[in-house]
This record gives sequence, C-alpha cells and structure tokens, in this order.
Amino acid sequence: MYIMRELQGAIIIASLFQSVLGFSGLMSLLLRLMNPVVVAPTVCAVGLAFFSYGFPQAGSCIEISIPQILLLLFFTLYIRGISISGHRIFQIYAVPLSIVIVWTYAVFLTVGGAYNFKGCSSNIPSSNILVDACIKHAYTMKHCRTDVSNAWEASYWFRFPYPLQWGIPIFRFRTSMIMIIVSLVSSADSIGTYYAASLRVNLKPPTPGIVTRGIGVEGFCSLLAGLWGTGTGSTTLTENVHTISITGAANRRAVQFGAVLLILLSFIGKVGGILASIPVALAASVLCFIWALTVALGLLNLQYTQASSFRNMGIVGASLFLGLSVPAYVQQFQPEISLILPGYLIPYAAASSGPVRSANSQLDFAINGLLSMNMVVTFLIALVLDNTVPGSQHERGAYKWSTSEDLASDEASQATYRLPSGVARVCCWARCLGV
Repeated sequence: MYIMRELQGAIIIASLFQSVLGFSGLMSLLLRLMNPVVVAPTVCAVGLAFFSYGFPQAGSCIEISIPQILLLLFFTLYIRGISISGHRIFQIYAVPLSIVIVWTYAVFLTVGGAYNFKGCSSNIPSSNILVDACIKHAYTMKHCRTDVSNAWEASYWFRFPYPLQWGIPIFRFRTSMIMIIVSLVSSADSIGTYYAASLRVNLKPPTPGIVTRGIGVEGFCSLLAGLWGTGTGSTTLTENVHTISITGAANRRAVQFGAVLLILLSFIGKVGGILASIPVALAASVLCFIWALTVALGLLNLQYTQASSFRNMGIVGASLFLGLSVPAYVQQFQPEISLILPGYLIPYAAASSGPVRSANSQLDFAINGLLSMNMVVTFLIALVLDNTVPGSQHERGAYKWSTSEDLASDEASQATYRLPSGVARVCCWARCLGV
C-alpha cells in the first residue's frame, strides 16, 4: 500500500511537469533538440530494455511459448496477404488470433492433466512448498497452468475505481525525480510517433503547437492515472503506428469507441480475472514480438536522416550500447534478494544500492535508479551527442514540422488537427497550442 501511494505521488508530480511543459509551449523549444537521431535509439532502448524478461520467461514453458511465437511469425510474415471475404484477417488480427488459439491449447493441457504432479497443488505458492518432489515442479506449474491465478474467484463482478483509492499520495524527491526524467523520455518517444503517424495517413506533419498540445494532454491523462492509482502513466504507444499501417484505420471515432469500450470493461472485475488466467509464458512470448516490433519502429526514425553518416552511426551505436551496458553495471550492485524479482523490477531494486554514494540518500536513489534504466541512459547520451557533435540539418534529419500557413492550404490536415469545437472554446487562450 505504501509503495502504491509513493508511486502515485511520483506520477502526479511528473504529470504536472509534463502538462506544464506542454500547455505552456515550452515543449516547442525542446523540439529543436529532439531529432530522429535522438528518438531512434531511445525507442529502440524501450524495447531492448526487456530482453532479459522476454524469452527467459517465455522459455519457462516452451510447449506454450514456442507455438505462440511461431504462430505470430507465420501470421504476420508468411500468410499476411491472404484475404478472407476481402479482409486480411491474419495480418490485422495476428496477435489476438494467435493468443486465442494457443490459450485454448494451454487450457486443454491444464485440464488434461499435463501439469498434474502427485502430491503437488498449483494453488500453493512455491515459497511455501515443503515437499522436495514438488519444488522442482513449482516453476512449471506457475508458468504453464491456466488456473494458478485466483483472480477469477477474488475479483468482483462490478467494481468502480475511485480517486485516491490507495490513500493520500506520498511525495518523495527520489521517486519524483525518476518519474520526471522518464516523462521526458516518454515525450521523446511520442514526438517520433506523432511524426510517423502523420506520414502514415498522408497528412502534413503537425505544427510545433499541436505537438506540445499532445504532450500536454499526455501529462493531463497521466495526472488522472496518478489520482486513480493505476501504477502507470499515460503515453502514446509507438506500436500504434504499425497498427495504422496494417489495418488502414486511423479514424478518430474508432479510437473513441475503443476507449469507451475499455472504460466500460474496466468496471467488470471478472474480465481482469479471465485475463489473469493467461499463462506467464504465453504473455512473455507475445511481448517478445511486441518489443521486437518496438525496436524496429525505433530504427525506422533513421530514414529521415543520413543513416550511413559516420556521425549518426557513432551517436546511435554509442547511445544504444552504453544504454544497455551502463544499467547492467549499475544493476550489479543490487541486493541478493532482488534475484527473485522479475526483470522489469530490477532497476528499482538497484536504485537503493547503486554505485553512486553521497551525503544525500534521496539523490543517490534517484541517480542510481535513472542509471539503471536503459531508455533513460540511451536518451541522455543521444541527446547530448546529437546536440554537441557538429552536423548539418540534412545530416541530422531534423523533423520538418508544419506551420499554420501549411495547414491552412491543406483542408484535410487542418480538419484532422482541429480540436472539437467545445474543447477549442475552452482552450482559446492557448495560442501556443495551435488551437
């Protein structure tokens, strides 16, 4: 409960910082510093940061994970062009279709007794198993069975989340500083996504004002997430650029309908209970594909630069390598108890015992925590190098943002970027937001 309250406080502080950065127009100044050479390795690092969690978790139950990975690759690469009733089902629905198939297969394995071991119960945590014969099977049962979670029995049919459900948020310098820097990394990721998405739908790139408006809205949504105690902030999902490409759907109303549907489903606790029955290995194998796609989409940002330039190759290579190597060094100082933690929690364990030691323990925690995050180290190194190493604008591939005059001559782009009339009236004072 305490951790959730401290996490809430950090998210609220970071979201306020991001909102001010966006709605004040200050983000338009930072746009000059965040070019494709900075965004590309940063987005790549977001995907590569979880490589130690991907197949190590998926490999815990290869009879489930291998079929899942093979199905995903088969659907998306080999038969993506096959149409059924005029729809490319395997290309558009590759992820959900493969999950349903393998999930059903996993249910049959569980019900059929493939993971039943004499005298062993899947409902007993592995730390409480005293029988030596069951200890060696505990890992398999945890990662392969579809009935190890008691979320279905414990969840309510209907539950309405409310603000501050974990209690009054706790604001601490150490976690707030980490979240503020992470919000900057998230903003850099969003900038590249905005630009790529506009080109995918044949629109002129947004103006700096529209970009800052988007960053401000992300901060506002993160503020709501912090108040409701979700444990995570809100950001633009890079993979949606790929979704736009394969589905051809980039309609605002489709996104609104999906958002309303997800909000309604969030009130039904049993939906989460069903999703919790997905085996860990199955979820990890899907993420192997999603994170790999994130890495590829990050590298696509280099198409706006002179990718063969030694300057750019050096910056991208150095930032990516050090972005993986420096956190690996910092995580060597983690306490032994963190060895039982999942890979995505290791940076937080390393933050309390990293190599940076000074008189201020709060500052030490923040610096060690930041240095243990791959995307943060990659972003900072790329940002400094790209803005200090000499290079022409053409070589750096600076994003070419539109002006108000450009949009005025393009009715399609102007209509797409225009705010709804009600929102526009409320925000009429914010000239810097391009409303």
